[in-house]
Amino acid sequence: MDTDALTAGVLRELRATRPYPALSLTMPTHRTAPDNAQDPVRLRNLVAEAGHRLDADPRVSRETAAAIRAELDRAVDEVDPRRALDSLVVLATADEHQVWQLPRTAPERVVLSDSYLTRNLVAAKAQARPYWALTVAADHATLWNGTDGGIEVRETGGFPLTAPKEPPNPQREERIGDTPSTFTDEDTRNFFRTVDEKLRALLAADPRPLYVMGLPPALSLLDDVGESAKAAVGRVAKGAPADLPPAEVLRELRPALEEGARQATADVGRRLDNARSAHTFAGGLDEVWAAVREGRVGLIAVEEHFQTTVRVSDGHLEPVPEGTTAAEDPEIREDIVDELIEAALDGGADVVFVEDDSLAGHGRIAAALRF
Repeated sequence: MDTDALTAGVLRELRATRPYPALSLTMPTHRTAPDNAQDPVRLRNLVAEAGHRLDADPRVSRETAAAIRAELDRAVDEVDPRRALDSLVVLATADEHQVWQLPRTAPERVVLSDSYLTRNLVAAKAQARPYWALTVAADHATLWNGTDGGIEVRETGGFPLTAPKEPPNPQREERIGDTPSTFTDEDTRNFFRTVDEKLRALLAADPRPLYVMGLPPALSLLDDVGESAKAAVGRVAKGAPADLPPAEVLRELRPALEEGARQATADVGRRLDNARSAHTFAGGLDEVWAAVREGRVGLIAVEEHFQTTVRVSDGHLEPVPEGTTAAEDPEIREDIVDELIEAALDGGADVVFVEDDSLAGHGRIAAALRF
């Protein structure tokens, strides 16, 4: 699965407590040759390590270990090297498995716990900058799932929607004197109310920036009958036929997406500047980590490719020599940035990825604090 499938509901389910052990396996992968030739070997080695860990754990029965190994074997068979991104996450218990391919690197790890390791999933989701786009016309509404990697139709939450077809009614037209305008017709208004209702439920379940596209009367009517589209980050006044291809949707949305990104970057800069003025600013990994643990963070800005390995000592983060791994020291955190991002999101903070080197003066990561 890809990170766009990681809704709030899916994440809650993944974090749920499970009978021990819930096994999480993570590893970096490669998108292209020749580097990707090593990925199957590394995966087999990690699966073998997981098997040894299961066999050596006194809390795991022989039957449970065998069942989890069988699920791991099924997961390995499902891995599609043609879809490889920057990391692979395999989750398994005695009766299920999941495979996630992520556009963000993750360390090589095998973890046995009573819940799945989700920090790498959450960080990859945040970095992908997902958004919703709605193309709407008088007789249909299509939902699009967008990320930095592209856009595709998403069939969820009742979408796509098509207005019910009704045969012409000459007697009705005769009574009102003329064929009613498409966007003043009550049937169309009712259809748009349904669109608004479905869109409102979707945004509540999976909040993301929203972009809407349609002819001006369609966008106006959507605002008139409901509230869900009024908070759209961008609008494109353009006809939206039901069979519009993804490449065309993305081309039409591109200016609005770029403007949305500029506004988001400017907003982050303003919030960090205000935090500095108000002395509610934290800079650098250790300061931000401490603030996250105290629940004080309102916004975190982190550079796009910032990853580092640290040792946790007395509640503080200490740098370690390059190449140090968790296998050498249980206090080593190879994915500390992803762990921090997950904890911040859990605490209700906004997490924004910014260009590399834009926070070089603040240790690659900065935060605006609530207090």
